[in-house]
Parts: sequence; C-alpha cells; structure tokens
Amino acid sequence: MEYYFSQTIRSSFEEAIVMTTEALKKEGFGVISDIDIQAKLKEKLGVDFKKYRILGACSPLHAYQALSAEDKIGTMLPCNVTVIDQGEGTIEVSAVNPIASMMAIENPALGKTATEVTDKLQRVIASLGNSIER
Repeated sequence: MEYYFSQTIRSSFEEAIVMTTEALKKEGFGVISDIDIQAKLKEKLGVDFKKYRILGACSPLHAYQALSAEDKIGTMLPCNVTVIDQGEGTIEVSAVNPIASMMAIENPALGKTATEVTDKLQRVIASLGNSIER
C-alpha cells in the first residue's frame, strides 16, 4: 500500500498552491499550516532547493472523531499535502494516505474516519488533474 497519492500537473507553482487549497476546501479541509521548505532550507542551511510547500490540511469533524477515538493521533495530524516544483512547469501534488498511516495504530475505531479522509484526499488529488492540467 502506497503511503501517498500523487498527481503531476502542468501549472505555475503559485497556481498549483491556489488550486490545491481550493480543492481541499471543496472537500471540507482547511489549511492550518503552510511550510515553505525552499525558504526554510535557505534560511537554516543556506542551501538552494526547489519550490516545495507542505500544506497541513485539516477536516475539523474528522480530526475531532480521530482525537476522540485515539488521543495520541494528534502526532499524525494534520494531513500533509505537498506541492513540489519538478521543473519546466511540472508540479507534483501529493497527499498522505491516512489508511496507510493508521495501519500502525491498533485501534479499530479509527477505521471509518481514516477511510472517509482517504476518500476525500483521493478526490482532491484526482480533481487537480481535471482542473489544472494543460
């Protein structure tokens, strides 16, 4: 089982961020963190790196359900979505596979929530190919 879902699209990097954020909103996710890896690596290590952002996506209802079933699940929240500039107008958008992540946790009460979140994230990634690819 893959630990992520991915879609390669033709887009500007900034357009991909906007479209990914909008697609997440349509599925009930908010972006609660946005980490610019390129800027952080430049700041902390002085190295150049490709454009790479990690969007921390959260569905409040599903986060509540998961936390209610397993209070340490916060170590795995939010769901990370990466937007990576692979060069020449090619952007890769990937999302964590919650079912693969949850396999390490022995709590059957998380199954339904993990499945619902997985389905939503798969729809987000799939929709990007339909909405951005040129």
